Amino acid sequence: MSIVERALQKLQASAKPGRSGSVLLRTAPVVGTVVDIEPAASAAPVIEPGGPQRRESIGNRSKSVRIDYDALRQSGLLPPEHQQRELAHEYRNLKRPLIKHAFQQAAEGVGSHRASQRLIMVTSALPGEGKTFTSINLALSLAQEKDHSVLLVDGDVAKPHVSHTFGVDGQPGLLDLLSERERDVECLVLPTDVPGLSLLPVGSRSEAATELLASARMREIITQLEALDPLGIVVVDSPPILLTSEARVLASLFGQVVLVVRANGTPQQAVTEAVSILGEGPWIGLVLNQSTHDRTAGSYYGYGYGYGYGYGYGDEPGAGGGPASSGIATAEATRK
Repeated sequence: MSIVERALQKLQASAKPGRSGSVLLRTAPVVGTVVDIEPAASAAPVIEPGGPQRRESIGNRSKSVRIDYDALRQSGLLPPEHQQRELAHEYRNLKRPLIKHAFQQAAEGVGSHRASQRLIMVTSALPGEGKTFTSINLALSLAQEKDHSVLLVDGDVAKPHVSHTFGVDGQPGLLDLLSERERDVECLVLPTDVPGLSLLPVGSRSEAATELLASARMREIITQLEALDPLGIVVVDSPPILLTSEARVLASLFGQVVLVVRANGTPQQAVTEAVSILGEGPWIGLVLNQSTHDRTAGSYYGYGYGYGYGYGYGDEPGAGGGPASSGIATAEATRK
């Protein structure tokens, strides 16, 4: 039995009954607005009542992205409020091993030749599996950590859904850093009004975008982004593995890869091929998205179960149109 088959079996075994229901929107509303910040406004740390100080968002202190949570729910990127607690619980389960791997590498003195596990690539085998949904919710969950910040990077140059969603697709970003060496990395990172969460947009469109993403310059930029906060985690929303060649090159830069699998949609052969392409370098985790639940038959379809609220901007739905359970199932494909 292959690594992937064992991982998928683990997903199926962990399935449990959940609420049914889905939302599929044909367009994704913009949920963020870039605003200018007065110099004094960024100086005060954010303190939660009765709690410890949260880490500040990194990046350009003269700007901020205000995130509209109601718009996130309307777009299907967050569940209704009555299911928010359930989703938060599932993403805690997802992020815990990622955080553990991210910081145990340095503690154990792993050689520098290995890609940093603080660099996390979120991808899928094919388009429409829900990787952007996963990237955004994972970043929001990581931002709740008291000891770590998170930088969400839009690395899907062909379909920059993260940039569109947060209303930063008109801002300079990753592609500008790739094509213009004089650009300062930190100045293009945009803090948000969510403490600990920052964004790097995809940047200006370029005819050479795929070549830029696969260039040696990309490794330099990723290293610089990681260096902005020694306790930070960088999450990159990547193009699908089997669709673009640059995604395969990108995989070598990351110590961890989250591979999103769409239940009853992603062919197992595609998952197997994607894991094979990723190789033996990164730690790979599988996340199962959008499993259908037949209440009358009491059975599940697909590889396991997953959170199913839809996201239908372009070709990147978060879940599709049938009923879905409310959870995230994860399994390790391999551990390095």
